[in-house]
Amino acid sequence: MKLRVLGCSGGIGGRTQRTTALLLDHDILIDAGSGVGDLAITELAAIDHVFITHAHLDHILALPLMLDTVADRRSQPLTVYASEAVLTLLRNHIFNWAIWPDFSELPSPEKPFLRYRPIALGEETEIAGRRIVALPVDHTVPAVAYRIDSGHGSLVFSGDTGPCDAFWRAVNRIDNLRHLIVECAFSNRERKLALLSRHLCPDLLAAELQKLERDCEIHITHLKPGQIELTMEEIETCLGDFKPRMLQNNQVIEF
Repeated sequence: MKLRVLGCSGGIGGRTQRTTALLLDHDILIDAGSGVGDLAITELAAIDHVFITHAHLDHILALPLMLDTVADRRSQPLTVYASEAVLTLLRNHIFNWAIWPDFSELPSPEKPFLRYRPIALGEETEIAGRRIVALPVDHTVPAVAYRIDSGHGSLVFSGDTGPCDAFWRAVNRIDNLRHLIVECAFSNRERKLALLSRHLCPDLLAAELQKLERDCEIHITHLKPGQIELTMEEIETCLGDFKPRMLQNNQVIEF
């Protein structure tokens, strides 16, 4: 199984900053931030499944445009998976005819371009031998993390979260954990803002990683464009023993 990083930034700016989007093999998307826009139309049309962690704009902004771009090239609906709370937000605030057409009713409710699939915490979704499970996190809006299991190994993507014991308990139960992609949105000088917005900064992340009981490669995501160097310096100072790496656009992780 291959995970290709389309976007992993906490913002935009310049030619390289793309917000969160991860392409699993060729047909599954994890979040749909601005990184999706770099895919060719044929690649967009090949995506059949989209798993959304939460409804903040940097994680969903490309989804409406992607649907509009490839709807006429598809023979089956695009399936969007998320918690019921997140799907309700998408229905009410995005695909509502006011902000964007309701593709779950176009071209007809019987044969739509978009269908929603609610998932619950701990529920396993299997797609061609690939298993995806929603894990708990703590954010300002309804949100989940995802475990992706190839059968040979698992990768966990935290999405957006602040400190969350339930997340680490779930991670520690994964006996084939190979990779952990975890957010660190702010530098330590903005610790108060991190706590208020339920994100992590290096000191908070260091405390959270003390709860990790599995050996795995750790990848840092969601860095703010103007604070990348500062935040990574702080991460290296307080997390050196964990040997974390900054996630990069176009990086491919195999597991």
